[in-house]
Amino acid sequence: MTASVSNPVSAAAVDPRAMIARAYGDPKALSRRFRAKRFERVAAMIDRIIAAKGVCRIADIGGTKYYWDIAEGFVSARSVEITLINPKEAETAQGKFRHFDGDAADLGELDDMSFDFVHSNSVIEHVGDWERMSMTADNIRRLAPVYYVQTPNFWFPYEPHFRCLFVHWLPEQMRYRLVKRMSLGFAEAKKTVDASMRRVQSARLLDEGQMRALFPEAEIAREKFLGLDKSVIAYRD
Repeated sequence: MTASVSNPVSAAAVDPRAMIARAYGDPKALSRRFRAKRFERVAAMIDRIIAAKGVCRIADIGGTKYYWDIAEGFVSARSVEITLINPKEAETAQGKFRHFDGDAADLGELDDMSFDFVHSNSVIEHVGDWERMSMTADNIRRLAPVYYVQTPNFWFPYEPHFRCLFVHWLPEQMRYRLVKRMSLGFAEAKKTVDASMRRVQSARLLDEGQMRALFPEAEIAREKFLGLDKSVIAYRD
């Protein structure tokens, strides 16, 4: 733990947008390469739907146009309609993209099986407590017959949101103090306990057992790094 926090970055030095661009914009960046590799499974699932139906209507819960830009060539060459269920993505609703301003845990306005494929990448850990995770999972399972849900593995030592080793294994009282003192991940150091607690509780990592409970009929895949399970993927194909 000492090594991972020994060089705190001052709040003034942090540019979250630049850090995100470095992490995911550079094709050679490790984070970008993981997402691209992960998308190979998604692409195969989409292609099977298109082969059967001629088109694939995709609901991306918590999705962003930025994520799909990683597969821009694939999207442009396929008959797909992508609905981004994300309040922050209204401006990207053009071309093959639609927008729905909804809460992942409360999507009652959308009919059962109204899509062909539900996609959700690194989102379910952000929706809130276990009750809200269960509600989100129920929505994913009812909106389409095929789905893909990825989340970082709690037991992997590196926490991707804070970009720090072991921090997610510390008690919450220690984590909010760290967040208050230094910049971790894509966010500046927080100035108050309230802001620090909100930051700490904004991501609740899951393990494989929890994902199996949320998606009991799904198959489970594991994304590995250095022999360890980095992410857990629940999918129904």
